[in-house]
Amino acid sequence: MANHKSSIKRARQTIVRTERNRAEKSRFKTLRKGVLSAIAAGDKEGAAKASNSFSSAVDKAAKRNLIHPNKAANLKSKTAKAIAAIA
Repeated sequence: MANHKSSIKRARQTIVRTERNRAEKSRFKTLRKGVLSAIAAGDKEGAAKASNSFSSAVDKAAKRNLIHPNKAANLKSKTAKAIAAIA
């Protein structure tokens, strides 16, 4: 365990930040699953709505360095491509 006041505080901050990051990552993964299930069901309108909220969450995650900006772009591109493929 840490001995200095500053390192004790750092340990507390790390725990809080880790929980926050984990929740945010889980949120955008859940949103992605929602988009994919709408695509699988063939619901183009529902998939487009779900894609908007997913894209927003992914952009926020990239802005906060939870995921790499290129990964965010790849995820958004893949979902857009899948939505466009729905007949």
